Amino acid sequence: MEIERLSTGVKGLDEILNGGIPKGFTVAVVGEPGTGKTVFCIHFIASGLSSGDKGIYVTTEESRESIVRQAEMFDFDFRKAIKNGELVIIDALMEERGDPWSLRELEVEELLSKIIEAKKMLGYGHARVVVDSMSAFWLDKPAMARKYSYMVKRVLSKWDVTTILTSQYAVTTSLGFGFGVEHVADGIIRFRKSIISGVLKRFVIIEKMRQTDHDRRVFEIDIVNGKGMVVLGPYKVSRSDLSLPFSVLAKMIEAEYKKEKELVSTDELED
Repeated sequence: MEIERLSTGVKGLDEILNGGIPKGFTVAVVGEPGTGKTVFCIHFIASGLSSGDKGIYVTTEESRESIVRQAEMFDFDFRKAIKNGELVIIDALMEERGDPWSLRELEVEELLSKIIEAKKMLGYGHARVVVDSMSAFWLDKPAMARKYSYMVKRVLSKWDVTTILTSQYAVTTSLGFGFGVEHVADGIIRFRKSIISGVLKRFVIIEKMRQTDHDRRVFEIDIVNGKGMVVLGPYKVSRSDLSLPFSVLAKMIEAEYKKEKELVSTDELED
């Protein structure tokens, strides 16, 4: 059975993914601040709009207007798509009275309710969904990350959507706020950045994509005004050069799991 794939909208990245993201997948897009996660998400939504898919973009760390303006920098007219009923941007940062597409609380139940409401409004057919970022929903309760991520995937899988869930990573440790998104995702696209010879460079690595082969090399990317994200080509650096030593990472993960268990125990006592 041939897998239907969706273009990411990023020149060169579809080839790395052997044709694109399989339709219906839930994909985790992870990385530190400033690595290109939001720009990737804008490309993904814009590519869908150009091919007839509707779009739902949930923004938790920037305003709706900020997302629209960033899209305009890359010649994507999100304002027109919103006006034409092809795109809904749900603003979870700037709550405005009377705005039907904002979240009053950063609660997963409200998030899902609003996404489903937007899908119904957009009408029949496939839609692309972005939640940028999921980390905002468990900043104060990281032990719930996996449960919340699973809930989002399970509920949205019934609504003919392909979903991108971004997760913010700490600059100091490269650890996410909980391990939830990566555990439940069908695919993992990891963005990284590093100072090499005094120059900031950005990279992308496809760490997982179920049911399909993909390139396992590290690729350098750039973000160009008027174009957006572009893939410059494979970079002669090993994956380990862009991450912490395994022994150090293992200790961090062990500490993180211990912290999550303590939080769960505390929650149970409070209940």
